[in-house]
Amino acid sequence: MQSVNRNKTLIVVTGPTGSGKTDLAIKLALNYGCHILSADSRQLYREIPIGTAAPTTEQLALVPHHFVGTLSLEDYYSAAQYEEEVLQLLPELWKENDYVVMCGGSMMYVDAVTKGIDELPTITPEIREKAMAMYHEGGIELLRTMLLKLDPIYYNQVDLNNHKRLVHAIEIIMQAGVPYSSLRTGKVKKRPFRIIKMALNYEREKLFERINHRVDAMMVAGLEQEARSVFHLRHLNSLNTVGYKEMFAYFDGLMDFETAVARIGKNTRVYAKKQLTWYKRDTELKLLSPQNAFQEALELIGKK
Repeated sequence: MQSVNRNKTLIVVTGPTGSGKTDLAIKLALNYGCHILSADSRQLYREIPIGTAAPTTEQLALVPHHFVGTLSLEDYYSAAQYEEEVLQLLPELWKENDYVVMCGGSMMYVDAVTKGIDELPTITPEIREKAMAMYHEGGIELLRTMLLKLDPIYYNQVDLNNHKRLVHAIEIIMQAGVPYSSLRTGKVKKRPFRIIKMALNYEREKLFERINHRVDAMMVAGLEQEARSVFHLRHLNSLNTVGYKEMFAYFDGLMDFETAVARIGKNTRVYAKKQLTWYKRDTELKLLSPQNAFQEALELIGKK
């Protein structure tokens, strides 16, 4: 087993959407004079900064950021790639500074780096297109039927209403030629560096209030215009996310503007609830009071 180098620290600032992760991460990075790694699976895409609440130009100028705006919407990316690239980058950053801050709420990305994920085959474009065609032609019912046939064990574990999870499982099965469940070990990989994980702990009512304000701010900032600029790419998985799906429905005449905006708020709150459920399972995650988060974070990081 690898020994832990306590002289090298990864500070993970995570938490539900709208909780203020970015501001805290920047304060900590400025305090330690280090870089920030984004752990947001949508901030990777350069064309959609408003809807993904990507760091602003001013924030990016304050602290060097990585994994923000580095991909095009048509580029394929996965949590496995993120794990590999972060683990390659960290030693380089630690040559300059003993600290690196990782900030983001994409649960699989945070876990990929801090706990590791199972080694899965890289999906070819042909397999990916075949799996997505299955969804477009037969809907979620066809995905469920196929998964039950190919991997009944995972069928009884997965959220059967989450088509992205179903498509992903079917992709893996077609690529590997074995059931997805047989590749899922769930083993935690020990990392040879110190990891401190924290999240801002807002009361749910206050968090939802912050989310509502954020949605309003996104609309003022031009979310509708941003969504229109990528509407022709709506078939891409990178745009299958809150904010764009609702705007696309509005453009299609399926709902009016006010309903679309209200639905963005509702679906963002639903996503935040899923994040909160995920975080409750993480016994290593320390909760910070929003009123004194920075000082509590410094105390948590403490001495090596």
